[in-house]
Amino acid sequence: MAGNDLGSLLGGLLGGGQQGGGPSGGSSGGGGNILAALLGALMSKGGAGGSNPLSGLLEGLNKAGLADQSQSWVGTGENKEVTGAQLQQALPDDTLRQVAEEAGVSPEQAANEIAQVLPQAVDKLTPEGQVPSGSLEDLIRQQQL
Repeated sequence: MAGNDLGSLLGGLLGGGQQGGGPSGGSSGGGGNILAALLGALMSKGGAGGSNPLSGLLEGLNKAGLADQSQSWVGTGENKEVTGAQLQQALPDDTLRQVAEEAGVSPEQAANEIAQVLPQAVDKLTPEGQVPSGSLEDLIRQQQL
């Protein structure tokens, strides 16, 4: 799977990318592309999620002390916010560096951009209040029907 394809799918799922409207520096791809880079990096590491790195990402966030936030995104209630600083602490350094490099931004900016789109993306990918099985592309396509 090409990262751009996943970025397009995620961008479409998120309604065209980043919703924050803040300055995006050198990142022209929006939230969908940076989120695709993160999930692609997690998938390439062969983590707990297999072809669905979303479950591996959520598991990692839970272990890093962000269970309240991540569970709020999966559940059907209101989504709790997460900060870039919290994600920097929760994500493996090499993964965040790889994502930042692909996006052409600093790791701090990458974490901030991910923090803007991750709650909404997880919420849309888990409409039943749980992480569905299947590949990430299948999940995204199902939500865009």
